Amino acid sequence: MRASFHYSPSRFRFLTLAAATACPLAFGATAHAAAVPFLAHQALYDLSLVKSRGTSMDSARGRILYKFSGNTCEGYTSDFRQVSEMAGGEGETTLSDLQSTSWEDADGKSYRFKIATRMNDSVQSQVDGIAERSGGKITVKLKKPVAKTFVLDGDTVFPTEQIKRIIAAAKQGKSLLELTVYDGSDNGEKVYNTLSVIGKPITGGTPGSTPDPSTTSDQMKKLTRWPVTVSYYDRDVKANSGEQTPVYAMSFELFEDGVSRALTLDYNDFVIAGTMDKFDVKDQKDAKPCK
Repeated sequence: MRASFHYSPSRFRFLTLAAATACPLAFGATAHAAAVPFLAHQALYDLSLVKSRGTSMDSARGRILYKFSGNTCEGYTSDFRQVSEMAGGEGETTLSDLQSTSWEDADGKSYRFKIATRMNDSVQSQVDGIAERSGGKITVKLKKPVAKTFVLDGDTVFPTEQIKRIIAAAKQGKSLLELTVYDGSDNGEKVYNTLSVIGKPITGGTPGSTPDPSTTSDQMKKLTRWPVTVSYYDRDVKANSGEQTPVYAMSFELFEDGVSRALTLDYNDFVIAGTMDKFDVKDQKDAKPCK
């Protein structure tokens, strides 16, 4: 594998890492979109190499296990683990293990995150922090990898709110959505400018060309979903001329209850597919009036 390939947690995350919530949409214009309760669930995805562009990567395989739970009073928790094995042309194999836990309150005002990454037998790297929205700005306090406090623009959104806004835009018939997103990835200081391209709705009951447990589930068959591509751009990198190249892009079909299927992760030098293998609906705690 070429030395130009550098692993970072953000390169291997995907949209369901942004735990989709079951709370009503309440972000200005998005509040008018009819809300479908988002689903507490567990999903297992198989990863495989689709193509390699000018790299010596011969194969890639792995799995992602994603769990989501929570309610409007307690907030929403997502647990994510990805184990990947990548083989290069010179017989070099790299094994990576990424584990992430995050919590976001229903109003997008607070976000807590812990991310642990290990490559082969290296020492585990960790990111641990909390971000709080107040007074038109966001204050981030990191514990790891180093203790640090910094401020982000108030229009930055956390992952859960990102999901909500994409679905709200899709229900309004919009095809483009620009958001600045902070999720605590890399060293905990990375902020991304994102562009979401939303396709035409796929009506409930349409299995698609590659059915999986989400399209065959009786609970999911009645739901609308949309093809979505989200491109992530490093906010700190300025394009010298022409159009800026995204750091990576994710394509998927997004159900209105927050479940994602048919994943494609494009990292420019290679493309990974994520196929849903297992899908389990979990008991959803009823949202009650908050005290």
